[in-house]
Amino acid sequence: MDIILLERVEKLGQMGEVVSVKPGFARNYLLPQKKALRATKSNLEQFETQRVQLEAENLERKSEAEKVAEKIDGLKVIIIRQAGESGQLYGSVSNRDIAEAVAEAGFTIDRKQVTMTAVIKTLGMHNVKVVLHPEVSVEVTANVARSAEEAETQAETGAAFNAAELRDAEDAAVAQEIAAEAAESRAEAEAEAEAQAPAEEEDEAKA
Repeated sequence: MDIILLERVEKLGQMGEVVSVKPGFARNYLLPQKKALRATKSNLEQFETQRVQLEAENLERKSEAEKVAEKIDGLKVIIIRQAGESGQLYGSVSNRDIAEAVAEAGFTIDRKQVTMTAVIKTLGMHNVKVVLHPEVSVEVTANVARSAEEAETQAETGAAFNAAELRDAEDAAVAQEIAAEAAESRAEAEAEAEAQAPAEEEDEAKA
């Protein structure tokens, strides 16, 4: 199906271009979202009549989006979720959850502006693309953790908080400490025995 793009569509074309797409993509996405018109003769004539106005409106929206982008790009939001020791979530984090977290940070966006190839199912730092305008996008980081404390640890290390690994590390540290104390005790005992040996030999010689 041939369509006229009413705005830039990634990997497809710029505003005003006539491109061919699959009918389903046009009917289910481009046309309902008002991102395109069917490339009929009347629509082409209508677009040319309104081109200057549409381009002016697009530039205005782009300018506004760029102002917001300066504030939101690189934003880090914390999302608290329950998860197992391996870091697997009991559920998931969707584009709606990201949009709500960004809104709580003071920037209102629509969930449709959050681009995700799949929902988030693990703890950790996840970079997510937010499209503010067809020509302006930013990246925000979703810090998915079980608690604010774990989120802080993840933010500092850049890695997911793994309770099992932490426990193993703590156990290993304790075992190492016990081994060091045992080695120190043995060394002290050996030193004391060596110090007593000459005195015993001297007492035997006097006898």
